[in-house]
Order: sequence, then C-alpha cells, then structure tokens
Amino acid sequence: MRATIVTIGDEILIGQIVDTNSGFIAKSLDRIGIEVHEMLSISDSQQHIFDTFSKLQDTVDVVIITGGLGPTKDDVTKKTFCDYFEDELVVDKAVLGHVTQLIEGYFKRKITQINKDQALVPSKATVFHNQYGTAPGLWMKKGDTVFVSLPGVPFEMKYLIENEIIPKLVKEYERPYILHKTILTYGQGESLVAERIEEWEDSLPAFIKLAYLPAYGKLRLRLTARGTDKKMLEETIAECVSSLDAIIHDIIVGFEEDETIELILGRMLSERNLSLSTAESCTGGKIAEMIASVPGASNYFKGSIVAYATDVKINVLGVSESVINEYSVVSAEVAKAMVLNVKTLLKTDYAIATTGNAGPAKGEATAEVGTVFIALATPNEILVEEFNFGQPREKVIDRASVKGLEMLLKEISKKEQ
Repeated sequence: MRATIVTIGDEILIGQIVDTNSGFIAKSLDRIGIEVHEMLSISDSQQHIFDTFSKLQDTVDVVIITGGLGPTKDDVTKKTFCDYFEDELVVDKAVLGHVTQLIEGYFKRKITQINKDQALVPSKATVFHNQYGTAPGLWMKKGDTVFVSLPGVPFEMKYLIENEIIPKLVKEYERPYILHKTILTYGQGESLVAERIEEWEDSLPAFIKLAYLPAYGKLRLRLTARGTDKKMLEETIAECVSSLDAIIHDIIVGFEEDETIELILGRMLSERNLSLSTAESCTGGKIAEMIASVPGASNYFKGSIVAYATDVKINVLGVSESVINEYSVVSAEVAKAMVLNVKTLLKTDYAIATTGNAGPAKGEATAEVGTVFIALATPNEILVEEFNFGQPREKVIDRASVKGLEMLLKEISKKEQ
C-alpha cells in the first residue's frame, strides 16, 4: 500500500511554522506497513486543493490531509471535499453537541455561529470524534483512493491518527510488513564506514535495503525489510545486524531507532552510579542541554558552568589568568584547567569542557575560526583533543557538543573491556 501526506496552509509555505505533522503521520503509517510515497505542502487555495486531489486520485491508496478545517474563511478543506465528492455539508449532531460542550462548558462563553459551523461535515463522510478540538476527522473514498482529512493542530491530529485512523486502516486493509532496524555509530564518517562494510552491503538480500543517515559526529545505518513473512524478516535482519556488528563493533553504540548518544550515555552513567558535570565556553551550554533532555538525568548529571566570557572562566571557574595570558583562552591548557576545576567544584566522576572559536570572528582568541579544544576528565586522567569543525557557527557548536559526548562514551565503554 502507498500513501501521500498533504499539509495545507500558507503558513507552512512561507516558513512561519514548521510542518511536524507529516513526520508523525509517516512513522505511524510505516509501523502498519503502509509506504509513504510522497509528502506535499500546498496553499489554502480551494482550486489548488482540488487539483491535488485529482492528481492523487487512483495513484495511491491513501491520502491523509492535515489543515484547513478551522472555523475561519481561509479554511476551505471541507468545502473542497464537497466539491470533489459532489456532496453537501450537513450538521452532524454529535459534533455539534461536542462543540457546544467545549465552548460553553469549558470556555464558559456563548457559542457563536462560526463555532456551530464546525459541526458541518460532508454528508457522505465517515466522521471521527476529535476529543481535543472542534474540527472532526473525515474519511471519504473515491475510486481506489481513501481521502482522510484531519485538523492541523498537532495534538488533535495525533489523537485522531492513533485512536481512529490507524485502527481503521488496519481493520480494512491487508498490508505487508515493513521492519526497520537502526544501528547507531559514532566517530567515523559516511564514506569511511561505507568502505568498511562494502562487501557486507553487497551481500544483503534483495528485500532488505540499507540507508546511510549521517549527522554531526554520528551515522545511523538503517536496515529496512519488506515482505509478507514477519518471522522470516525478523530473523534475517537479526542475522544481518550480527554480521555487521562483527565488522564495525568499535563504532557501534546502539541499535534502536530513537536512541541518541545522550540517552545511551545516561543509561550507562546511571547503571554504573557515575556522575557527570560540564564546563562550556564555545558550546554555550549545548552539551548540558543534551544531557538534561534525558528523563532521569538528575541521577547522574550534577550541573554545568557556562563560562562563556574570559572573566567568568577566571572568577567563577577558577582558571588561572596567567594560563590564559600565556596560552590563549582557546588552548589545550585552558580546556584542561576548565575540566579539572568543574570536576572538583561539582565533585563528579567525569567532566567535559569545551573552549573554542565558533566564529564568525576570532574575538579574543588567536586560534583559527572553527578551532575547538575538548577536555575530558575521568577518575584517573585528563584527556584533551583539538578539532577544527570549520564553519558555519552552528555547525561548530553542534559538532563540538556531539564530539564531547562521544569522547565520554568511548572512555566509559573502554572501561568495560
């Protein structure tokens, strides 16, 4: 089965908001074996919506549309549904009752005609109750294609997808199995990893595809298997992962789709009852933000000192002014002093420190733009590495933050061996 996801709204096309709905819907469809053929974002034009429906008709099995179901004049999805399906709008009493209760019972104000119009739905549509809003979901079929219209508000859309649309698709359609397995690696780039696993990749069965998903400092290898025999797919993917692990075991840090390096580190630190602190200059608290994003981080993360300015490095973090004057604020010596001092101040087992020149100008530093020194303090030693992450500024900050966590992960993993 194939699906197309359509988001409606000028606010998406001009960049005023970011479309997060499509990603959520795509993952939900993928989990039940429906392949997303394409994603489209189109304007709030009735003609544009109509033409898009016509183009997709009988080319995919399912079209899921979000947006354009609000109560104002620029929301035209329901009107277009009526035109396309040669239908008319009628009052749905259940929706009207829900809208009335929501407006008068929850918001404590008199319902208006605009609010009541939310209960108007195409007469031929299957209507889905929207527990969290006033716009219901709609399901209509023409030819071989089902058109599903959902509100654009993300939490309303998610409720309808999870509780109404996915169950109905599962009930009404036979679907193949689509299984994914994602291997998370750190420390080597896409081209180098591709060279190492070339023979393994060439030997993959035809029904298993490999995708390279690179990001700053990390590379995800995603295996996707499609077929009708779920057990066979699971066993084959497991065999492929096992043989891959034998080739690149040194850079594999996880095997789950949503596992990040900060999540893996958090689990390792928590299981070993180890603590961590950070002292950040050029990364501006980014490492601390990543660590603290993991639920339960308070079990191992003591805190961070963001010593962005030189005087904060001296007066708060305790870095010697003479060391800064002799070696420059962006240097291995300053990074070493930062990591040692924050580890001592916050009494932790491990600490990470960064000092660098993220750009675009050099500022107080003499080091080239993009230069970053990252220090790691362990219970027994201090390690310092120098990197040049180039430009732009955002790239330097992101790559330095990931690299700091990668250094910690490698060191903790080394203790296990």
